[in-house]
Amino acid sequence: MPARYHLRFQLHPTPDAAERAAELAKFCQEAGVDEVVLLLGAEELYAGHPFGAAEDRLYDTAATAAPILREAGLDVSLNPWVTAGHADRGRADRLGFAPMVGPDGTVATAQASFACPRWRSWITAHYARFAGLGFRVVWLEDDFRYHNHAPLEWGGGFEPLMLDRLAELVGERVNREQVVAAVTAPGAPHPWRALLQHVWRTVQLEVATDVAQAVAEHSGGRSRLGLMSSEPGVHSVEGRDWPALFEALAIDGEVSHRPHFARYDDAPGRELGFSVWMLEIQRALRPRYVRSEPEIENWPHTAWSKSDTQTWSELVTAQLAGSDALFLNLHPMQSGRAGRFPRVADLLRRSRPALDWIAERVPRDASTHGVALPVREDAAASVRTRGGGDLAELAVDPGPAADYLLRYGVPVTAEDAPVRVLFGRLAWSYDDAELRRMLADGLLLDGTAAHILCERGFGHLLGVSVVELAERESPSEPGPYALERVLSVPGAGESDGAWLSVNVQPALARLRPAAGAEVWTEIRTPDREVWGTGRCVFTNELGGRVGVLAATAVELLPCDDDGRRLLHAMVRYLEGDHPTLPLVSGGPHLIPHLTRTEDGWRLAVANGSADPARVRVHLPGDPAHAEATLLAPLALPEAIGVAVTGGVVEPDRELPYRGWLVADWRSAGFYGREVLAAEDPLAMAHDGGEVVGVGVDDDEVGELAGLQ
Repeated sequence: MPARYHLRFQLHPTPDAAERAAELAKFCQEAGVDEVVLLLGAEELYAGHPFGAAEDRLYDTAATAAPILREAGLDVSLNPWVTAGHADRGRADRLGFAPMVGPDGTVATAQASFACPRWRSWITAHYARFAGLGFRVVWLEDDFRYHNHAPLEWGGGFEPLMLDRLAELVGERVNREQVVAAVTAPGAPHPWRALLQHVWRTVQLEVATDVAQAVAEHSGGRSRLGLMSSEPGVHSVEGRDWPALFEALAIDGEVSHRPHFARYDDAPGRELGFSVWMLEIQRALRPRYVRSEPEIENWPHTAWSKSDTQTWSELVTAQLAGSDALFLNLHPMQSGRAGRFPRVADLLRRSRPALDWIAERVPRDASTHGVALPVREDAAASVRTRGGGDLAELAVDPGPAADYLLRYGVPVTAEDAPVRVLFGRLAWSYDDAELRRMLADGLLLDGTAAHILCERGFGHLLGVSVVELAERESPSEPGPYALERVLSVPGAGESDGAWLSVNVQPALARLRPAAGAEVWTEIRTPDREVWGTGRCVFTNELGGRVGVLAATAVELLPCDDDGRRLLHAMVRYLEGDHPTLPLVSGGPHLIPHLTRTEDGWRLAVANGSADPARVRVHLPGDPAHAEATLLAPLALPEAIGVAVTGGVVEPDRELPYRGWLVADWRSAGFYGREVLAAEDPLAMAHDGGEVVGVGVDDDEVGELAGLQ
């Protein structure tokens, strides 16, 4: 199947709607668009939740446009602009909805509480009415969530109706101040955190179920629902149960997902790393039956906001992830005239060859491989805060670890793999049995995670004890660390004796290596006195291999070739006798994406640097056969030559900025043991065949708050 373009476009609710729909249909035919997603009453044309004559005008516009678009051979979906409401932006409620309330008591003027019966009646009736027009998908916007509802601090969910539900579970009356203090309190999570998340999750699932039933009934089974989502870390704070939410939204077992994965405007090429891991972890969170249509963002939707080169590179990223369709936001939302933007059509025509090439080769269920990321939908339930009072402290995700690995050419996966990474406070999210299984394989830790695991009694398996987390600005004893000196590192000999910087780390773990640990680097003060250990590795009594970094904010470590060599050497150490991973060098920010093929492997590498790169792929052995294709921005795919020497695959062409190199090779027996992968991505599979689920259902909310 070729790649699919789904174009979101807003028509004005005016008498010329039929003419504008015909113009839109012509544009889509010329640009190779497969589906139009009608957007009505959005952004500049949004005056508040539509009702009465205003809703009638939107309905008439949709009813006029849909048959014109279908007659042109297009599929048609609908994207109502609001559910609860995105932001106040000077609007006011006109329907008597109970307003959203933030954790600090700020009350929204135009955004409704999920617990409001009047709003729930409105959204059910609104979606039911439009579903009668038989759209393929009716979308729920990303305001179908609790966080990010300006001008509320953090978001909503602290309305009296919501607190009444919480009080029923607690068994006593509660107020907002008490609840915020409890759910964000430092130390072991307060039981109210899990109970509040249970309330939020339950209320959202109730609304989703009601809307799905209404759409199914009024569309005669013709329409399905779709959900846009934002970053998983904040959805974890909300207590989102991804499988349950998609099940509630499913109609006849079908539902679509529109994952956020790319920035809204111009961004440096290294941001493709964010796109790669965002798509990967959301793939793991949603059930396999859910269609994926990643959103190609552009706001405020002009060529001045985002270049065609960047848009193309993000389209390629989404297609490499095995997406079912590409959800396009490319026109100014207020324009109403598709024909005024021929440059958009040209962008889509020029992008299609590369996207079709990928679509023919990358199935939607392709298995990825790399260093395994810690993907936990329930992470916020067990994470520990530092200061308290701020819900944003509960949001944790694998982003820092994924960015650190990807920028240095190490592929990542949300599936299970022999080498895993665990950074930061996510270390609180796993129970002792899960941690022991990680420590029996290869595990990369930062200083914060190592400190937590030592607190939990695993220091003897790490090969280090963590004396303290020494804060840079500690009032009692400020951290004097500044430099990291490389000692002798197997596999990274070129970097022996090199100096790296830890000068802007907010804290470092003061590591005390145990007998048998190999110290790779030392932390030095500005006068070059030894302060502590920077990086070390250890093989423990379980046969597992552990690498520990003293750094607590790896995203602030300056990137350089020595840092890359050290990371590559540590990954190889953690792989032990069964190396599996291709590692990439040849330039800054060469971002890899690794998948299996029927007879080998496919590695796609993006150049996130504005300078051309001569990519080098380091394999654990010589491949039986290797070939490469260059996907240069907005150009035709081009087969290029490769040289293979001593396990290094080197294409004969430079990779341009935001271009993608796709290398395919057949394995030659050097990939060692099979990498196990659980059918449920929210589970861990191990060599013994045991699968341990890490999802949490609502019957366990009381236990959840007590996780250590």
